[in-house]
Amino acid sequence: MIDKSIMEDNRQEIQYCFLNNNLSCFKDVKPEVEYVILYMFISSLSVFTVFLNLLVIISISHFKQLHTPTNLLILSLAVADLIVGLIVIPLMGHLFIESCWYFGETFCSLFLFISFMVVSASLGNLVFISVDRYIAVSDPLRYTVRVTTDKVVFCIVINWLCSSIYSIIILYDTMFYPKTQDKCYGDCSVSFKTEHVVTDLIVTFVAPASVIMSIYVKIFCVAKYQAKVVNSVIGVSKSQRKAAKTLGIVVMVYFMCWIPYYIVTLIQGNESTVEFNITCWILYMNSCMNPLIYALFYKWFRISAKHIMTLKIFKPSSQYFSLFPDDK
Repeated sequence: MIDKSIMEDNRQEIQYCFLNNNLSCFKDVKPEVEYVILYMFISSLSVFTVFLNLLVIISISHFKQLHTPTNLLILSLAVADLIVGLIVIPLMGHLFIESCWYFGETFCSLFLFISFMVVSASLGNLVFISVDRYIAVSDPLRYTVRVTTDKVVFCIVINWLCSSIYSIIILYDTMFYPKTQDKCYGDCSVSFKTEHVVTDLIVTFVAPASVIMSIYVKIFCVAKYQAKVVNSVIGVSKSQRKAAKTLGIVVMVYFMCWIPYYIVTLIQGNESTVEFNITCWILYMNSCMNPLIYALFYKWFRISAKHIMTLKIFKPSSQYFSLFPDDK
């Protein structure tokens, strides 16, 4: 009787993603309270990310004063982060909570491609934004000549194209030869070899981080030099403080989101461990932080967001509203 009851308990504890498939993955059964908490967290993160990035997209798209090359880069960044909040976070959250993929191999390949592409595109946008800010600070008189709308659009297209090509290359076996992967039915993950992990580390972390850090250090140095020339008596000028603050925020958030992920990946690989899952979600949360860093610190964003949320954008000629009252 005791052995029989133990066997029945084991059958209840062990569940499969697909009951009628002998190759089905095991389903990780969680307490009901944990399901509720996790779904609330994932839903809140997704809604918050989508909401913030939609505000940025609508603001830049609607108001004529915001149709500038710099804001096009911010728009591209917001689109990448919107896709993360709209597609990646909900589906990755469902996969994490249920531990089963119910949408088929084809959609799994597409989902992994989108996940890698938007994260890479987001990093690329950050690099271009830093380059744009450096040119604006170091050569303000020729900025409008050196940075034009056509050049920025070209850079945005190249960024998304390179991100797509990179994602296809690194996911080639998973996308086109899923049968060769040693996976059970109901799994949607990528197993990288060591050389792929190192390549991904260089392409999506070391290289962008080096460029962004070096550029923002140059921005700080230029701002400090200009502050001495323009206002040597007062000392630390407003532009110097703003450059230092921007550098600190960008570097801190960038590294806080990416360093833990790559440390865990290099040590443990990309196996679904507690540490790996936590660092992945920190990485995805960066898409929620980007609009806060690059948009919420601008006064025009607060004004445009107020117009959007009060539905004033539906008024005639609302696209010509002034978002820079201090310039009058």
